[in-house]
Amino acid sequence: MRARKFLTATVALVAVTTLTTSGASAIATENHGGTTAGRFDRPQQGFAPAWTSLRDGKPSDAGLDATPIKAAEKFIESWTKPDATGHPRFSGAVGLLAHDGVVVDKYTAGAALRYADASGTELPPAQQVPMRNDTIFDMASISKLFTSIAVMQLVEQGRVDVAAPVVRYLPDFGVNGKESVTVEQLLTHTSGFDADPVPSLWAGYPDIPSRRKAVLDSKLIHAPGSTYLYSDINLLTLGFLVEKLTGQPLDKVVHDRLTAPLGMTDTGYNPPASKLDRVAATEFETNPARGLVRGQVHDENAWSLGGVAGHAGVFSTAGDMATLAQAILNGGTYRGHRVLRPETVRLMLTNYNQKFPDDAHGLGFELDQPWYMGALASPVTAGHTGFTGTTLVIDPESRSFAILLTNRVHPTRSWGSINLARETWASSLAKAMAVRPADGRDAWFSGIGDASSATLTTRPLTTRGGALKVSFDAFVDTEGPTDPLVLESSADGVTWTPVPLRANGPGAPADTVTSLSGHGHRAWWRVSAEVTGATQTTLRWRYGTDARYTGRGVSVDSVKVTERGRVLLDGERQVSAFSASGWQLSSR
Repeated sequence: MRARKFLTATVALVAVTTLTTSGASAIATENHGGTTAGRFDRPQQGFAPAWTSLRDGKPSDAGLDATPIKAAEKFIESWTKPDATGHPRFSGAVGLLAHDGVVVDKYTAGAALRYADASGTELPPAQQVPMRNDTIFDMASISKLFTSIAVMQLVEQGRVDVAAPVVRYLPDFGVNGKESVTVEQLLTHTSGFDADPVPSLWAGYPDIPSRRKAVLDSKLIHAPGSTYLYSDINLLTLGFLVEKLTGQPLDKVVHDRLTAPLGMTDTGYNPPASKLDRVAATEFETNPARGLVRGQVHDENAWSLGGVAGHAGVFSTAGDMATLAQAILNGGTYRGHRVLRPETVRLMLTNYNQKFPDDAHGLGFELDQPWYMGALASPVTAGHTGFTGTTLVIDPESRSFAILLTNRVHPTRSWGSINLARETWASSLAKAMAVRPADGRDAWFSGIGDASSATLTTRPLTTRGGALKVSFDAFVDTEGPTDPLVLESSADGVTWTPVPLRANGPGAPADTVTSLSGHGHRAWWRVSAEVTGATQTTLRWRYGTDARYTGRGVSVDSVKVTERGRVLLDGERQVSAFSASGWQLSSR
């Protein structure tokens, strides 16, 4: 299963008025008004300056804390070592993190070629090939982004209308009840297709022409627009559309119109033999009988189409993918070479799937998927993953991106999920950014992991029987309602009762609530509450997480408790009045 269900904080959305009549976007105009480098609590409104080019640096060069990044490196390294199962989660990995134009981390671990057979017999050390920064990976479904960009370039030229039926451009598509399926529905996986061609192209058809026809003849399993279902058939079809309208093979279109202008010299389909020593190995395949797959696309259906397909086939490096990510952050341009207009990039980062809130999707990019975007997730955070173990996350609000490339299917696809590694790598960048305390000095912070609980408890407060007025600032970045921050009160320190809260600030709940949660707003909220009914009251802030997926965490600052104007607790002056478990005072 590629996605997980989430509820997120509501954010204000800016209507898009060009090239589209639907969707909602939070990307405004290009912003040249400076930077808030290193800040997580100051979301940027608009693209990075078009002239932004990547440069190597250290986390400190971009105002970041290196500690979370180093911890993530150790985590990635540990997953290249055998665990209790007797094997690692992946053979090797290459990671890259960038913020505000600075590549703050490049990291390699493990091996690009490690195993002698599908059982996991390791090659002698002298025959293994270590990962390096320029290792070339089979990007798997991240290839879909390249096809989507090619389609959107045709939209810019006026040759494609995303609202038009696909049959307008591919007449042979108009069979088996597909006449009303639109280009937009293919781009957003709402067409109604099954996940994969059935039977598979490589097993069910004798040659490329019959396989291409099988794609176009595919039947729907849902009414168009009624369901979100991630499907390779969508992008296979769009690959054919690009070829039909340009009169060129898809690989040439991608090269000439995207990778060559951006200088992505290690990106393309079917890498040449001269680069084989840099290509990460994938699976030992017996059905089909391909042996060790290295230098050919892993996806069997793309392989059966000659290695060039709309859904898979692209090979690339972390460095080349960084160039693409920065071009997106720049509004479609990099080092003077424009491949998309800013308004087109906005469409690709606009959620067209508001009917399917757990499956936000732009015209090509997935949006707001914490299961691999981690704490970088927001309504406009864009990305994609690939079956071979590849991950791309682009966060316009912090002008950051995270790339993690692994060959998790080497030597077999059966060694388990790597989603925790994806999430950990992206979250490390979010955690490296600062959330400045609301009072400018320090704040209580909790960044506990999965299936945990943290409490921040006051000393007992003696009252005169009146209502207690409680106020505090809260910064909340959590998975959603299953990871809540709750204020509770107790008369005896044993039985705790949730306190109703009113919050104000960008993305805050509109009504009175008993917990605070969500992600994407990246702003401090001013919170107020009232507690009645006891002559001695103890308050505690409790942050709890479920079994999987967390955000950046929560912060509490500027706590004040009063009774009829009398101050019972001033958190800024009486730090010793708090007992913390899972919380710490932090100045960032």
